Amino acid sequence: MDGLRQRFERLLEQRNLATEALRALEAKTGVDKRYLAAGATTLLSLYLLFGYGAPLLCNLIGFVYPAYASIKAIESPSKEDDTVWLTYWVVYSLFGLAEFFSDLLLSWFPFYYVGKCAFLLFCMIPGPWNGAHMLYRRVIRPLFLKHHEAVDNIMRDLSGRALDAAAGVTRDGVCL
Repeated sequence: MDGLRQRFERLLEQRNLATEALRALEAKTGVDKRYLAAGATTLLSLYLLFGYGAPLLCNLIGFVYPAYASIKAIESPSKEDDTVWLTYWVVYSLFGLAEFFSDLLLSWFPFYYVGKCAFLLFCMIPGPWNGAHMLYRRVIRPLFLKHHEAVDNIMRDLSGRALDAAAGVTRDGVCL
């Protein structure tokens, strides 16, 4: 439990939009930022369990901060943070694709949106426990390396057909 508390403390000491907002609230209210963060997390969790806009809130959590952090990464001179957020977006897009086909079933499960938000936050966590990095290295990258040539060939064929169709050329080379 002390390890979790120490990670929570380190997270609150980082400089980002959320911790700056907590510092400002702490200065205004006099309430310790740890309690403010715990209260916000509790309210967010309860809203995800019982609130009307849980899907919207969950998608905002998975999109707004990562988009902001991605813009900051693009503008920074370091390439490392670009890779972190690009990896997140690859995992996020594949998760979104899988969710599209299973959403009708999954949304009926209790605590689905809490689980989804927990997964997205897990994918955003900085450091060695970054879920997006772990999923990319263990699942996505091996599948990509195994199948990327076949996908490239299919994409090349499709793009060739699309260009031919745009130019009005049929398979026989006859103009339409």
